Amino acid sequence: MKKCIVTGGAGFIGSHIVDKLISKGYEVLVIDDESATAHEKFNKNTGATYHKLDIRNYEEIEPLFESVDYVFHLAAESRIQPTIENPVEACMVNFIGTVNVLQASHKNNVKRVMYSSTSSAYGLSNTPPLKEDMKRDCLNPYSVSKVAAEDLCKMYYTLYGLETVIFRYFNVYGEREPVKGQYAPVIGLFLRQKKNRESMTIVGDGLQSRDFTHVKDVVEANMSASQCENKKILGNVLNIGSGQRYTILELVKLIGGEYKFIPARDGEAKTSLADITLAKNLLGWKPQHTLSSYIDKRQNNG
Repeated sequence: MKKCIVTGGAGFIGSHIVDKLISKGYEVLVIDDESATAHEKFNKNTGATYHKLDIRNYEEIEPLFESVDYVFHLAAESRIQPTIENPVEACMVNFIGTVNVLQASHKNNVKRVMYSSTSSAYGLSNTPPLKEDMKRDCLNPYSVSKVAAEDLCKMYYTLYGLETVIFRYFNVYGEREPVKGQYAPVIGLFLRQKKNRESMTIVGDGLQSRDFTHVKDVVEANMSASQCENKKILGNVLNIGSGQRYTILELVKLIGGEYKFIPARDGEAKTSLADITLAKNLLGWKPQHTLSSYIDKRQNNG
């Protein structure tokens, strides 16, 4: 039986990856300190083993990597605004935590590490559609720390031979997405606000656009990468998005209901749109889910 570790496996994306691995018959260990405040609850699968540990503590997590085949590294300080308020915490979790995961993987001869990074690496200076070879333009501690950890993944492959794959996700949504607090991802936030008969809060003018990506498509990209025999993916960045974009005003109209405008925020890009050619060509992956069908499903199911 193949053995896997999922860091951040009690959270939004990580818990979906855990479920998929369990369904495929893998032995799954989860490392998650359960510190995220945006979740109403942490999602756990009875088929996995959970370790409430902090990835910043190398001595505690390293023994868990013995005889592990694959690591899916999602644990992070993952909201932009909180990292602006506490950049030291962001760098400790996202950079130091990642080097700990990579070193533990290297020491224990893990076959491959899948690292979850962010499309915020592209910032404001690149013109969409965004391609992996475009220059970085990190606008906040979140993107700086996540993208710096991309370099660690590349280095561990080129220097030590640890196989790594780096994903830049574009605005992931879906079941279990965080809904608590003012900085929750926008789709979950809007659906919560409508359910509570509150006005949906549009940041700025609402003309900013996003490439929204369903969590199940993210899971399939991770599964494909773990088994892919194409060496061109190793140590490299792959965009994972839908290849389509919606403005926030279009999203509001898709959901339907009252809305209001609130002040714009610093450090956030105006638009995002993924060029997903590499992921299609190298992984044989393509998105299978659409935003409109997800919103229809959610609204019909209450």
